[in-house]
Amino acid sequence: MVTRTHKQSAGILVYRRGARGLEFMLAHPGGPVFRRRDAGAWTIPKGEIEPGEDPLAAAQRELLEETGFSLPGPFLPLGSVKQKNGKTVHAWACEGSVATETLRSNKFSMQWPPRSGRFAEFPELDRAAYFDFETARDKLNAAQFELVVRLVALLEQD
Repeated sequence: MVTRTHKQSAGILVYRRGARGLEFMLAHPGGPVFRRRDAGAWTIPKGEIEPGEDPLAAAQRELLEETGFSLPGPFLPLGSVKQKNGKTVHAWACEGSVATETLRSNKFSMQWPPRSGRFAEFPELDRAAYFDFETARDKLNAAQFELVVRLVALLEQD
């Protein structure tokens, strides 16, 4: 069980082996704040761990809620990383080739424009795509790129 002293998230790094080598599925946050951001803005599908929830179960739930994708595993533990905002992300990897163009994300509500008093709904993730190692380095949240590095190291041991 995970202690809740700081925000804790769990996620799954989906990967596939293609003709050009390993590719990693990354997702772009939805909503107006990230609309024009690209480099360093992408993430693995992840979300908060509910009190008492098993972190891997949370990661699987979040993958389904944020993308509409469900994978059977096996799930390789990648450990945890701490982001600049203080959030700890616990992650697993799972091999799978999903049709990223069919992404279906849950929605969130926020006041937009700021201080307008009006609320709008936005998808948690607005798109997903597979990227090679170098492109993933540019697109992915800097702290989360360590998860890609760990996955590559694990797969090289096989």
